[in-house]
Amino acid sequence: MAAWRPPERIKYTPLAAPWPNADEIRASQLFRPIKVGSVLLASRTWVPAMVPWRASEDGDVTPSVLAWYERFARGRPGALVVEATGVRDVASGPLLRISDDRFLPGLAKLTECVRRASHGETKLFIQIIDFLSIRRRPSPQKYLERFLEVTPRHREFLQMPDSDEAGVRARLAALSETELEQALSARELESLRQGFRERVTDTEVPAVRDLPVTLPGVFAAAAARARSAGFDGVELHYAHAYTMASFLSARNTRSDGYGGARSQRIRLPLEVYSAVRAHVGSDYPVGCRMLAEDCIESGSTVDDAEYFAERLAGAGMDFISLSRGGKFEDASQPKIGEAAYPYTGRSGYECMPSYYSDAIGPFGRNNDASTRIRARIRRAGFDTPIVLSGGIHHFNQAEHALSSGAADIVGLARQALADPDWFAKVRAGEGNKVRTCIYTNYCEALDQRHREVTCELWDRSGLDEPGVMLSADGKRRLVAP
Repeated sequence: MAAWRPPERIKYTPLAAPWPNADEIRASQLFRPIKVGSVLLASRTWVPAMVPWRASEDGDVTPSVLAWYERFARGRPGALVVEATGVRDVASGPLLRISDDRFLPGLAKLTECVRRASHGETKLFIQIIDFLSIRRRPSPQKYLERFLEVTPRHREFLQMPDSDEAGVRARLAALSETELEQALSARELESLRQGFRERVTDTEVPAVRDLPVTLPGVFAAAAARARSAGFDGVELHYAHAYTMASFLSARNTRSDGYGGARSQRIRLPLEVYSAVRAHVGSDYPVGCRMLAEDCIESGSTVDDAEYFAERLAGAGMDFISLSRGGKFEDASQPKIGEAAYPYTGRSGYECMPSYYSDAIGPFGRNNDASTRIRARIRRAGFDTPIVLSGGIHHFNQAEHALSSGAADIVGLARQALADPDWFAKVRAGEGNKVRTCIYTNYCEALDQRHREVTCELWDRSGLDEPGVMLSADGKRRLVAP
C-alpha cells in the first residue's frame, strides 16, 4: 500500500562530517558507561526493538532469530532490545511470544547467544507487547454478505422493516458508494474500507472491557519469564498502534476510569508497571517505550507525553525510550486481502521518515520533544535515563543529542541494521568504514509485507558464501556480512 510522503519532497543525504579519531572517542559522552536501574551499560548506545519476521509460526525462537541478534551483538552496542514479543498466547504469525513457559528454552538460547557474541558487554532487554485484533480488508461483496451485522438502522434506511436478512444484504450490495456512506455507520465504513480493527474503547466487548483486569497479570507473568530466561531487563511496549499506547492516547474515551482525562489514561500503564515490578523485584530493570507525540488528529501531544513521562518516572521506571507516531488512525487504505499497516500515514512517516522529507528533514525529528520530556522529569527530581532514536547515523548526531540534553542514551535502529558493526567501528576511531544507512525504507517495505527484514545495502552480496542464511525465496541473505 502507498505510504504518506511530505509534499515538499526535499531530498536529503546522510551526514558526511569527518568521523572522530580514537582519542576523540575516548573523550566522548557516547562511549561512557551509564546505569539503567541495577544494570551498567558499557556505553550509551542502544539498538531499539525491530521486528525481523524470523520466529516460527508458533512464536518460537528459530536459528534465524538467533543469527539476527547474534549479528547485532557482535558490534557490541551498550544495549540491544529484542523485538516486540507477545504477552498473550494468541496466534500472531512469525512473531516471538513470551506468553507461556514453553517459550523459555528458546528465549534462554537467545540470551546465551547474545552474551557469548558480545563477550558479555551488550545488555539484552526484551520488549513485551499486547495488541488487539485486526482483520484484513475484505472485498465489498464479502463484507456486505458475511461480516456486516444487519441492524434496525439499515432496515430503516432501506425501508425494509420486515424483509429477511438476505434481502437486506442484497439491497445493501446494490447501493452506490454515496448511498453506502449514508447507510453505514462510520465504524462500518471503516471496516469495509480498511478492515475491522478492535479498539480499547470497544467496552461492549467483554474481553476489551476487562483489559484493565487481565493485562497487569499477563504482563507481569511475561516479565517474570524474561528474568528467568536471562534477559537483563524488560521494556514495556507503550508505543505506536498497540494496546497500551491506545490507553494513553487522547482518543481513549473510555468511561470506566481508564479513559478521558490523562490522569485516567495513564492509570492502566501504571498498574501494569506496578504488577510487573511486584513480580520481578526492585533490582531488575524495567522501562518502557512510549510516544513523544501521537502525530494524529486529536491524538496525544508532547504536553501529554511530558505528563506521562513524569508519572512513569515517579513510579520507578528505570528508563523511558521515546518514539513518535506509527498509528492506525491515519494509515493508508490497504489492498483487498491485506491488513492496515500503521506506518503508512503521516504519523508513520514521523516514526520512520525517509530521505525524501520536508524542511525539518528525516534526521532528529524527535529531538525537540525528547528535550522537553527529559527536562520535565529532571525538574520533577528524577534522573530516569531517556533513550532517543530517529534517523541517527553519525557520531556527531549522537554526541549532540547527549550534550544538548535531548537524551541520556542514543538508539540506532535502521543504521544498526545497515551496519551492525557501527558501534565497534566508531569506538575504534574507524567511523569512515561505517556502511551508512541511506534511508530509502527498503527495510520498512519488507516489514509491511511481513517478509524477513533485511537491508538493501548488503542483502544481495555474497549469496554463495558457505553457510550464509538465505530468505525463503533464496534471493536475499538474512544476516549482514
